[in-house]
Amino acid sequence: MSDLPDYVLTNREHWDKWAHAWVESGERNWTGPVSWGMWGIPEEELHLLPNDMTGMRTIELGCGTGYVSAWMIRRGADAVGIDNSEQQLATARRLADEHGVQLELIHGNAETVPFPDESFDFAISEYGAAIWADPYVWIPEAHRLLRPGGRLVFLGNHPFVMLTQDWSADDPATLQLMNPYFGMHRIDWDDGDDRGTEFNLPISDWMRLFDDVGFDVVAYHELQAPHRGSEVRFFATADWSNDYPSEQVWNLRKR
Repeated sequence: MSDLPDYVLTNREHWDKWAHAWVESGERNWTGPVSWGMWGIPEEELHLLPNDMTGMRTIELGCGTGYVSAWMIRRGADAVGIDNSEQQLATARRLADEHGVQLELIHGNAETVPFPDESFDFAISEYGAAIWADPYVWIPEAHRLLRPGGRLVFLGNHPFVMLTQDWSADDPATLQLMNPYFGMHRIDWDDGDDRGTEFNLPISDWMRLFDDVGFDVVAYHELQAPHRGSEVRFFATADWSNDYPSEQVWNLRKR
């Protein structure tokens, strides 16, 4: 009997099942320019990574195919990636070998990371722990792992998406409020072919959590699609994401 939370096991099954679908994008991101989120916002616009990461010890929480860790290593960092899916890590290991990158990879849950307190200078999650782990568990864990003054950056779904989407369907976000804002936390979905558990919070609850744990907010970004159109990316159209934020980025500093 596993002592892992039920949602960790559910999400592990989901990502092991669908890891093959992310190989191509992983290969592309390992070689392409640094860009973020489903609309590929350039790093030059968001500045989520320090330009020079020489000597920095970093960890990617929910690393998937490992491309964000590769970006940090190329900026001089020493990187560790942890992910809930062994199948995702298999792709990350292969790409690290092919590109000659020294990347430490761990199969595990970002809510309980096997490193001592204050082991890292910088932590990041593009999706990964940002939406698939419980913020009331993984945010304190990230704080524990960081040295004083260390930074945590994470990107995930904006709460607006969670309010305007049918959680049990693959349909994109609508212009209708379909779910309550207050009390948002754990979101269990089952579309008939697959199931998973995601997490999000009202913005005021995010900020209260950061303050309680010991993080200061350095910057907050609400991401906008750079163009209009009917194209659907994952859970929103370009038109929707040009009018409303489909993704958010929190940039935090440990006190």
